Amino acid sequence: MLERGLLPAFSPAVLKETDSLTDAAGPADASCRDLRGLLWASIDNDDSLDLDQLTVAEPLAGDAAKLLVAIADVDALVKDGSAINGHARTNTTSVYTAAQIFPMLPERLSTNLTSLGEGVDRQALVVEMVVGSGGALSEPSVYPAIVRNHAKLAYNALAAWFDGVSPAPPRVLAVDGLAEQLRLQDSLAQRLRRLRGQKGALTLEALETRPVFDGDVLSDLVPEGRNRAKDLIEDFMIAANGVTARFLDSRQFPSLRRVLRSPERWAKIVSLAEPFGEHLPPEPSSLALDAFLRQRRAADPARFADLSLSVIKLLGRGEYVVEPPGFHVGGHFGLALKDYTHSTAPNRRFPDLVTQRLLKAALSGAAPPYTVEELRLLAAHCTEQEDNATKVERRVRKSAAALLLSSRIGQRFDAIVTGASAKGTWVRIARPATEGRLVRGYHGLEVGDRVHVELVETDFERGFVDFARS
Repeated sequence: MLERGLLPAFSPAVLKETDSLTDAAGPADASCRDLRGLLWASIDNDDSLDLDQLTVAEPLAGDAAKLLVAIADVDALVKDGSAINGHARTNTTSVYTAAQIFPMLPERLSTNLTSLGEGVDRQALVVEMVVGSGGALSEPSVYPAIVRNHAKLAYNALAAWFDGVSPAPPRVLAVDGLAEQLRLQDSLAQRLRRLRGQKGALTLEALETRPVFDGDVLSDLVPEGRNRAKDLIEDFMIAANGVTARFLDSRQFPSLRRVLRSPERWAKIVSLAEPFGEHLPPEPSSLALDAFLRQRRAADPARFADLSLSVIKLLGRGEYVVEPPGFHVGGHFGLALKDYTHSTAPNRRFPDLVTQRLLKAALSGAAPPYTVEELRLLAAHCTEQEDNATKVERRVRKSAAALLLSSRIGQRFDAIVTGASAKGTWVRIARPATEGRLVRGYHGLEVGDRVHVELVETDFERGFVDFARS
């Protein structure tokens, strides 16, 4: 982390400021609504305590429904210019490694005073919208409110219930009306997803890994895919982020936009589709690419995550850019959205905290708290630090994989090529789910090719896993 310009520890000044905070923030002013009686719930990982958002929905006439997303008001306690804010501004993100989590904010804040934890009253910014029968959004608004989390729910258990393979989680049954509430939210999420798909949002499955420990000993890296509960939260956050971006634009405020530009390596994506008998157009088209992805997911679901990974690498990474009032700087190719920002995770990402401050200023009638030039510098810095954090996470993950594979030199694996360039050729094996460099037999290989490889060397300290084509 230090090599990448990231701070792994909080300074004495940050710790002193944190210790001086004794209570969560109360209502900001008379405009703060009391929404504690709504059936708010959080949905996150089993062990997550830094809860950034709650969701709730209310049925309306004509198969429409009101959707509300409450976002933790982190700015109420983390003030611009404070030592805590300085640390967050330096790192810009929490760093999640197999060895340890390095939170952007001290845990006393992110997992307590600024977390929307179960059973406590918390200040929040609420993004409200009406979801029509076809998934279109209308009547958007943003306002401060006091909320209460009535149930802390976890992705996997909730998804299993949605899919009908397990009973409802105990917390769902313990809160009157919550089961019906969650069914409504699930249906709204599917509407939002269908409409985005019609516009060209890409159907991708980014394979993530979860470290498994036997006591203090790392025993496995387990792949974790998508599920309906994760999709629900993703769909609602995408909707809220779009509303936030348009709200700031309507108030003539600058904003930090999250963009994914039209892919420069589109020709590689076209080549990737050709072995499957698919012919993508010569110019980038998210609609055409998504049609291909959907066809491959239906035809070969077991290998779809591998294909997704190849496409994700060829699409490139998103970035933060500033959009001044009256200008349009581009949208998000993968989400098929013109307007998109990051606003829903202010405990974990600094751009979201910046956006929160812009929203609060716009709501109060104050001037923007940042100039356009300040936002440009922040956008570049946040993009760079996000990339650095990703590299740290990847490096530790590779060290974890090297540790797990150190006793398996000479074994053979089925693999898929995930990177092929002048810098080297990379392949991924399924178990433990990891990437390694192909040091022999890589000539002529392209991203997406399937190969048999032999493990030839590991280096835990440097995070190296080397394969040779067999």
